[in-house]
Amino acid sequence: MDTERIDAYLRRIGAERPAAPTSRALHDLHLAHLRSVPFENLSIHLGQDIELTDKALVSKVVDARRGGFCYELNGAFGALLKALGFDVVLLQARVYDDAGEPGIPFDHLALRVRTEDGGDWLADVGFGAHSELPLAYADRGEQADPAGAFRVAETPDGDLDILKDGKRQYLADPRPRALSDFKVGAWYHRTSPDSHFTRSLVCSRLTASGRVTLSGRTLTTTAGGERETLELTTEAEVLAAYERHFGIALDREPHVREKE
Repeated sequence: MDTERIDAYLRRIGAERPAAPTSRALHDLHLAHLRSVPFENLSIHLGQDIELTDKALVSKVVDARRGGFCYELNGAFGALLKALGFDVVLLQARVYDDAGEPGIPFDHLALRVRTEDGGDWLADVGFGAHSELPLAYADRGEQADPAGAFRVAETPDGDLDILKDGKRQYLADPRPRALSDFKVGAWYHRTSPDSHFTRSLVCSRLTASGRVTLSGRTLTTTAGGERETLELTTEAEVLAAYERHFGIALDREPHVREKE
């Protein structure tokens, strides 16, 4: 990314250009990204292609003012961080299901980010309701975060279990990967009937006081620990909610396709 593109991305997330790629700067950018760019899977249900290249991902976030799922959000954020001088490594991870079983390889994309002041961090702006701030990569103790208590635990095989409030979230492989390595995982999640992304609609964003989520026609807002749910009844209401809460302008309402 050139200077103009970096500045456009920073405006998109409401962040200042950091003077240097420090740990403090990474924390600020991470939080700004989560509060500005939603976790969403609308492209799957609108029949839109998902292209895993830095150029395409940044264009979707910056120009189209959209969000995406993990490959898109962490892919774009990683491109921004690299352009700002951070040392960024892409990691593949397998997400645990409700039964505690890990999913497919390349199920998830996370970032290992090193900073010029010696910081070594696990950054993730593409896992929905996850840590608000990067996690210390080498810290094996409990890490306090506004979203809960997190831990990075090493497994006997050398992988990393990421836990939130004692529950395993995903299993990360520490070996560096390329963005192109995630194409099969992305294809699976946008086409397979077994993927939860093809079976549900979600658009969710962190706010200063909580979170706002639109799942199908159910709008859920959490603020100050109070949860409010509103059922939308018309396409016009749904489209207005996407634009008001997420800055996403759509010409038609996305729908989950019925199984054949």
